Amino acid sequence: MNRTEPMGLSEIDLSEGDSNLSSNRAGWIRGLDDPTRDLLDRDARVFLHQSLSSPCIDVLGGCEGSFLTDISGKKFLDFHGNSVHQVGFANLHVIRAIIEQLGELSFCTRRYTNERAVELAEKLAELAPGDLGKILFAPGATSSVGMALKLARVATGRHKTLSMWDSFHGASLDAISIGGESLFRKNMGPLMPGTEHVPPPEPYRCLFEDSGDCSRCSLKCARYIDYVLDREQDVAAVIAEPVRCTCINPPPPGFWKAVRKSCDRHSTLLIFDETAVCLGRTGTLFAFENYGVIPDMVVIGKGLGGGIMPFSALIARSDLDLAPDRALGHYTHEKNPVACAAALATLGIIETRGLLERSKTLGRQAIERLEHLKSQYEIIGDIRGQGLMFGAELVKDRKTKEPAPEAADRIMYRCLDLGLSFKVSKGNFLTLTPPLTIDETDLDKAFYILALALSETCE
Repeated sequence: MNRTEPMGLSEIDLSEGDSNLSSNRAGWIRGLDDPTRDLLDRDARVFLHQSLSSPCIDVLGGCEGSFLTDISGKKFLDFHGNSVHQVGFANLHVIRAIIEQLGELSFCTRRYTNERAVELAEKLAELAPGDLGKILFAPGATSSVGMALKLARVATGRHKTLSMWDSFHGASLDAISIGGESLFRKNMGPLMPGTEHVPPPEPYRCLFEDSGDCSRCSLKCARYIDYVLDREQDVAAVIAEPVRCTCINPPPPGFWKAVRKSCDRHSTLLIFDETAVCLGRTGTLFAFENYGVIPDMVVIGKGLGGGIMPFSALIARSDLDLAPDRALGHYTHEKNPVACAAALATLGIIETRGLLERSKTLGRQAIERLEHLKSQYEIIGDIRGQGLMFGAELVKDRKTKEPAPEAADRIMYRCLDLGLSFKVSKGNFLTLTPPLTIDETDLDKAFYILALALSETCE
């Protein structure tokens, strides 16, 4: 056996999500069958152990549509999906596109292009609003974030960035420098210089207005960004998630419009990292379309590869094509024709199946159901969502808003027992992100399971 001993939640950094070291995780593992535990032990022996990964929770044998199936045959509705399953797992249209492309051109070497790559770049330039018309591809969104940072330096002649605490932009050294989660940053210094941070807009736990009433403070969170930009005077870019995907914090009305004006006033670029929320998750193809602003660059990824291929894109303003003599990315799989075929199929599915409007409609229904659960259970302090990205913050007391991580952990494992998988963010926020293709009966089933787990935990 090579499995880390369970720990109390108070000992664990929960800034990103649920822990693989909790006592509830250990109890879950004990309930698995022998073949599953044997494979988990083999995994733990050969993979480096790290938070949120090995030791793992189970062993998968299949995935399709909205479901995961482990090797014992147990099925889970997957409301986690690592944010890659906008069009569902093992989508046949995506698979067919991949197989067809494999039979034509399986790889594109450096110095060459290919038809699928050009088609995808043209499609993204067509879909992106404003003057977002120049593209670079990469095998993962962390790499695309790095390309955006390099391009911002080229375009502005500056190196400083302004980003948000609690944000996530990837796990590489440059990405954790601009990111704001202690789980990735702690004891990893020295990080990149010039990476300034500000508090995120969090109406439920606002640092500037105790009541949580954003209308009372005149957007102090946005004014603070303007203050920092004014004092620094040489920030190359503000980089942020337009809406935080893990604890789902839609910003207050007018926030991004105010930040856009501040960036323009200080000749600072605005970069949105939509790795986890792009492609219809929030009800619009790009999440920033909900806020009436257009960034100078946007990074998309995860679901772009159809839940199969690792793939991402940087989409920039056309006039930022300023580095013909530099290598901004130049990745081996930059113009991978198979990944591009998967992405083109994914975009086609979103369009032909009307998944943007479906995300809005089902998202509204989900919020109504969460509101109903909140009226029943005092442990739910707040519910938040946008499109098919929604969840509930669990607290010990609604007045003090003290987080309830132990209850959240118990509820997650009880839901797993009942066949529903989701993520717990920051230790106490139940984050549910189903595929945009989910059947309404499966959405009903998920809420039935969640309600049952809440009732059992809150008895």
